Amino acid sequence: MSDADQLPYAGQHKPFRNRRLLVVSTNYAPELTGIGPYAAQLAEHWAASGAETHVLTGMPHYPSWRTEPEYRGVWRAEEERSGVTVHRRRHYVPPHQSALRRAAFEASVLAHGLLSPPSVRPDAVISQLPSLAGGVLGARLARRHRVPYIPVVQDLMGAAAAQSGIRGGDRAAAVASRAERYALRAAALVGVIHESFVPRVTAYGVDPGRIRLVPNWTHVQPPSADRAVTRARLGWPEGAPVVLHSGNMGLKQGLEVLIDAARLAPAIRVVLMGDGNQREALLTRARGLPNVEFLPAAGADEFTDVLAAADVLAVTQRASVLDMSVPSKLTSYLVSGRPVVASVADEGGTAQEVQRSGAGLLVAPEDPAAVLAAVRKLVEQPAAADELGAHGPRYVAQHLGREAGLARFDALLTEVLQDAAQGRPRR
Repeated sequence: MSDADQLPYAGQHKPFRNRRLLVVSTNYAPELTGIGPYAAQLAEHWAASGAETHVLTGMPHYPSWRTEPEYRGVWRAEEERSGVTVHRRRHYVPPHQSALRRAAFEASVLAHGLLSPPSVRPDAVISQLPSLAGGVLGARLARRHRVPYIPVVQDLMGAAAAQSGIRGGDRAAAVASRAERYALRAAALVGVIHESFVPRVTAYGVDPGRIRLVPNWTHVQPPSADRAVTRARLGWPEGAPVVLHSGNMGLKQGLEVLIDAARLAPAIRVVLMGDGNQREALLTRARGLPNVEFLPAAGADEFTDVLAAADVLAVTQRASVLDMSVPSKLTSYLVSGRPVVASVADEGGTAQEVQRSGAGLLVAPEDPAAVLAAVRKLVEQPAAADELGAHGPRYVAQHLGREAGLARFDALLTEVLQDAAQGRPRR
């Protein structure tokens, strides 16, 4: 059964029948992490709700920052995925991150998208930020067709460039902020995945009355395998505490803190699962540490089973990361039922979500000793750790369900379409 067959509108009233929608997202399925799964589930949901849904996207490359083999050398492609027409455009993929390389990436996405957009006239254009190119591209295409435009803020690249430590970040932040200002001020309504983004969005000149909260939902299934069986398959002895980080290995994550914590505690196993442009640097830093393990990203069928097999799940960010990002991995962590140690700034949205869920401990960012103390506390009190972890699935059930999340997007789209039909100007 496809994802579309399981969505709320399958076989029922189609509220967006006879509508044509264009979703612009640099990342899309088959990418399994980051914003790709959210873009895919949203587009498939709208297709199931009756809309003729098109997606303008790039070639799959995240989080490895390498184009997937089957797409290498492909200039343009059109695919049908779960009722959605996917239009792919080739772009530059930087193997290492710097402000200049990132600019080249964004420029190539923007140029190819503008030169060869899908040959359809949509009723609305929805774009996913953090891609600056995606935001500007969505705004330009909506203006070209004189239809409403809805950007959804998943990350803020202007803040990211300033906070993440990327080389040339200050200059990049200024350019990124101008692009974000253009994309956001062109919007009919702006969606944000967390309220911590609202002050920066309003600072770009967006009326607070045009901002809508559309939190991400949990897009993975709960774990189903026996923990002991999964640990044995992965080679993790029952007596060895495992701290697992899953997802992108980029600059903003500051994953050096976990490797340095492993250096302080040889009895604790630190596992980094996934890929990213900092993977090689992290491998070099971990050289000679037998208690640090690197794993490829787990497939969708076993992802949460691997998370649940760990003793502690880690989310880390550099101390400078405040309001640019709420990592998508956190919703998956909460599903797993394992306690979270969050090495993040306590002023940011990530810290707020960990506190709201009650499923983890907050520690100072970039402090290996603090991470280690929190891990030891959980390992030494397994019953308390299990209870802490159990808060995660309860929080997911109450606040992060897929149907509730998609319903918020339906409401956002419905409001924009109704305003357009009634000729209401943007405020």
